[in-house]
Amino acid sequence: MEETRLSYRCTHYPIGNALRNAKYGQLRMIGKFTRLLGTIAVASLAWAVAAQATECARKDALGTSRVLTVDAGTYPRVGRKSFPQTLPLQDHEVVLTFDDGPWPGTTPKVLAALAHECVLATFFVIGKPASEHPELLRRIAAQGYTIGHHTWTHRNLKYMKPDAAEGEIDKGIAAVEKALYGAAAMTPSTPFFRFPFFEMTPATLDVLQRRGIVVFGADLWASDWNRMTPQQELKLIADRLAADRKGIILFHDPKAQTAAMLPAFLRYLRANRYRVVHVVPAGPKIVSGKAQ
Repeated sequence: MEETRLSYRCTHYPIGNALRNAKYGQLRMIGKFTRLLGTIAVASLAWAVAAQATECARKDALGTSRVLTVDAGTYPRVGRKSFPQTLPLQDHEVVLTFDDGPWPGTTPKVLAALAHECVLATFFVIGKPASEHPELLRRIAAQGYTIGHHTWTHRNLKYMKPDAAEGEIDKGIAAVEKALYGAAAMTPSTPFFRFPFFEMTPATLDVLQRRGIVVFGADLWASDWNRMTPQQELKLIADRLAADRKGIILFHDPKAQTAAMLPAFLRYLRANRYRVVHVVPAGPKIVSGKAQ
């Protein structure tokens, strides 16, 4: 498997803390150390992904063809449904993404289908269900999938005041970080974000860009927010992919029809010689032995 690095830009910003007692400094140091460990773990994910794909038990599995490292300095906003540019994918390369989980009734079925084909994907999770099902979120992370952010409760940020919109984003990030690492933080270990409903404002986009957070749109989607059979969804997404030939694909793992359709879609990708690309964030920059 190849690893493609686009670029790296280190961005730090402060984490709010309401503590005003004598333990303030100690807690901040512990928090920073915990965050550093999380960041280093994310940075090493690409190598773990490569090893996992190489060791896939099924020789005829679809697999993950390469890892693409993405940062906001080079690709602040991607997905042609919303933005002028997208990821640098080659013909017949796809990035699989899933929104709105984790959801106990369906997310494990999605994970099982992906694992059967040794395929890695990105999950844009909502903070509230992540806080309610932390064990499922940690399972997603432990299996090598990338975890991005999708607000606290999936509110439409376009119709919120900028401060309130940022608060909804940060509450979601904090919940996911706590579920994953045991400590709430508004600096995401994986700085990937997707707007609910793809509704956004220039002000909120600017805030995310200043914070070094990549905004993911999509190049094509399965429209699985509409009720349909798994067979209808498979035909719809296969037809769209045949027309576009590559791109970031959007699914929703809480949708039962998507969970049921996914094994057949992965077989379709394999039969038609599509290659899956896994996206991961850029790791910490090492300067004089220190991670920055």
